[in-house]
Order: sequence, then structure tokens, then C-alpha cells
Amino acid sequence: MERGSQNRTAAKEGETTSRIPSQSRKHGKAGAQASEVSGKALGRMVEAFMRLPGIGRKSAERLAFAVLGMPWDEAAGIAQAIISLKNNSRYCPICNNITEEEICGICRDEKRDASLICVVEEPSNILILEKTGIFRGRYHAIMGAIAPLDGIGPEDLKIDGLMERLNAGGIKEVIIATNPTVKGETTALYLSKLIKPLGISVSRIAYGLPVGGDIEYADENTVQRALEGRREM
Repeated sequence: MERGSQNRTAAKEGETTSRIPSQSRKHGKAGAQASEVSGKALGRMVEAFMRLPGIGRKSAERLAFAVLGMPWDEAAGIAQAIISLKNNSRYCPICNNITEEEICGICRDEKRDASLICVVEEPSNILILEKTGIFRGRYHAIMGAIAPLDGIGPEDLKIDGLMERLNAGGIKEVIIATNPTVKGETTALYLSKLIKPLGISVSRIAYGLPVGGDIEYADENTVQRALEGRREM
């Protein structure tokens, strides 16, 4: 009887453990290993870095040791920069760009073409497009892309704010600059169906062969899109 109770308890504990996300267990294990060898503070630092996208255990350990080897004032500066970012940065209520002001600088700039809106997935995409120095319209970040398999639908994105801007009038063209992925294409088609009935021109950014690329090493889909997006010289 006692043995049966122990087995049920062990099974219950195993079930509870299986519910813990594998990524969290991975972070905890890496942090625990670092804690055993080099102390709890370093272990917590490794765990913290592993929460960042694209940072694995080895990269997190290198970063943690790099911080440890910094002069105290440099390490404190990094910590203060993180706190300042979280305290002072916010999303622009108009376009969802990152700003420290009530409204971002792009939306406040009267020299920009207010009749032209470029739709992107994330605020970080705005920074990339701005580096080109070509686009002089305004932006709208919808904060993601439609992904049914991940449980992300149109209602989970910032599309309502975009439609409010379009329904307010004065917009002549919307450039859809979502990523050239299955999710990005799905989102672009959905937005196009919403916007075209408003009588607003909808365009999609071109994509194809990268500058300096070799056709020999390009895949068929990339070459196909490059041909479809060709332009007169």
C-alpha cells in the first residue's frame, strides 16, 4: 500500500515536471551548472543572457565572463542603460515605433509624406528602412505577423490602429513591407484585402536576388520572385 502511494507521488511529480517549458528547464540547468562551478551570481547572469533571442548557453557564458572582466563603472553603465531603456522607452500611440516622447519623431515630422504609409511587422524594421534614407513617408508596425499554427490571428496584431489611420482619410498608398516568409505573405494578403476596398493603392516591397549575390547559388523561389519583380532599365 505504501509502495503504491510512493509510485503515485513519483508519477505526479514527473507529470508536474513535464509541464515546465523545455526552454526554461534548459536555462535553469545551464545556470545551475555555472552556479556550481563559479558561484550563484554568475549562474544567474548566464540564465539572464539566455533569455535574449539568439543567445545560447556558450554565448551567454562568454557574455557573463565579459561583464565580470569589465571595470565596475562599465558594467554599471550597461545595467543603467537597460534600466533606462525600460523606464523611458515606449511605443508611439500612432505607429507603434519606439520613442521616448509622447509621439515619435517620424510621426511628428511635417516634412514627411503623410499620404504614404509603410507597414512593417516590428519597430526594429523601421530602423532598417530608415537607414536607406530613401523612404520619406510614415510607418505603422503591426507588432507581428499572422501565424495560425502559433495561435496568432489578426486580432492579436495592431491592425485596428492602422485601419483607423486609413479611415481618417488622406492616405493614397500603403506599402506592405512584411517579411518574405509564409507568415509575412499571409499577413500581406490579409492586409491587402482589408485596404483595397477603401480605394487606397496597395503595393508590396520587391524581393529577389541580393546585391552582390550569384544566381548560381540562389534557390528557385528567389529567382522566380526576382523575375516577377523585374523593372525597366
